[in-house]
This record gives sequence, C-alpha cells and structure tokens, in this order.
Amino acid sequence: MDYKSVPTRGRTLDYAAGVYDVLEPWVMFGKQNHINQQVVDFLDIKQWHRILDIGCGTGVVTKLISGKLSSKKQGMAIGIDAAGKMIEGAVKKRESDTCSFKVAAAEKLPFENESFDSAVSTLFFHHIQLDLKKKAFAEAFRILKPGGRLVVSDMHIPETILGFLIAHASRWLLFQPQIGENIRGVLPEVIENAGFVKPRLIKTYLGYITLFLSEKPMDRMMDNKS
Repeated sequence: MDYKSVPTRGRTLDYAAGVYDVLEPWVMFGKQNHINQQVVDFLDIKQWHRILDIGCGTGVVTKLISGKLSSKKQGMAIGIDAAGKMIEGAVKKRESDTCSFKVAAAEKLPFENESFDSAVSTLFFHHIQLDLKKKAFAEAFRILKPGGRLVVSDMHIPETILGFLIAHASRWLLFQPQIGENIRGVLPEVIENAGFVKPRLIKTYLGYITLFLSEKPMDRMMDNKS
C-alpha cells in the first residue's frame, strides 16, 4: 500500500522515518519510555475508549495506549500523522486489532464530531506554526466527546539551564521558529482558546518538556447537536 503524505504547511519528518525509533530515545536522554508511560497514565483509559494520537510518528505511544484497550469492547487507538513514511512504519511495526493508523493532517482531521473519548499528542506541536496549532486544537476539540480528556506533552518555557540550552539550540540549529513559539509559552492559551478547560501543567521533564492535562467541558456540545 502506498502511504502518501498529505499536504500541510507544518513540518513533516518523512526523511527521518527510517531512523526515528533509534534516534528519539537518544534525543530524549533515555527518558522517552518514562515520559510516554506517564502520558498514557493520565489518559485514564477504559477498555472501550476510542483514543486519537495526534502527530503519532511511528506509533510508539499509540501502541502503548492500545495495550489497555479491548477489541471485544470496541476499544481503538488511532494514530494520525501527515508524513506518509511515518505511518507506513507505524503500520508495519505496530498495527493490531486495537491499534490503527491513518495519514492525516492535525489541522484537518478526517473524523466525525464527538467521536473520541480522549486525544493525546507527544512532541508534535513544536513542529507546526501558530495558526496550525490553533486549527489543530480546534479540530481536537471538535472530535472529542464532552468531558473528553486532552493530554499533551511538548516543548514549553524552559525551567532549568539545561532545558534553556537544549530548547534554544534546537530552535536555531534546526531552523524551526515553531519551537520558538512553544518555548515562549503559547500552548496553554491556544488550548484554552480552542474551548478546552484551562490546561493544568502536570510535570516538566528535562527542564523544557511539559505535560499538560485538560478536557472538553461537559456542556460544550457541537453546534449541530445543541
């Protein structure tokens, strides 16, 4: 099957798909598994949940989530990424009866309103510019059921000298102004402006990666259901 990347103005990582699973643990100083497990724990997963992993890469977190779901109870973890090669790798390595993947852009999700119980994203939003951040969180809000949980782990305002050095070096060495947006602290306001409850900053890792927790208010129905 040909997994063709979809058009997006955000940065995609097709070129890194073949080595992504090897490089990311090194980039994360061996903390990747610990951080991912805490992200999954905060989703408060039930066996019947439908959970969307936004910017899933090769599907490591999607697969972790799927292990807590039951196909008999229609539980499903779905990972999306605009990079076709990432999704191709995810399908080959990690697809199962509770884990599936789709090529799609975060700012234009191919899913119905209020069709997911939770949404998660790890180290994705620093790859896309501010206007796409806003659209992506608006889309996440749209596809979540009222009360649906949002868990985001991404670059944020550095809290330590090491975090400051890593974050700012990444912004300039990788020529990514999108990182600059994140480390200025835009994510909490963007999340809240999309309609979510004001996000809680749960924990910071490596001095610059923050775990955010929020949810779609119970009284926020989509317009066509109000």
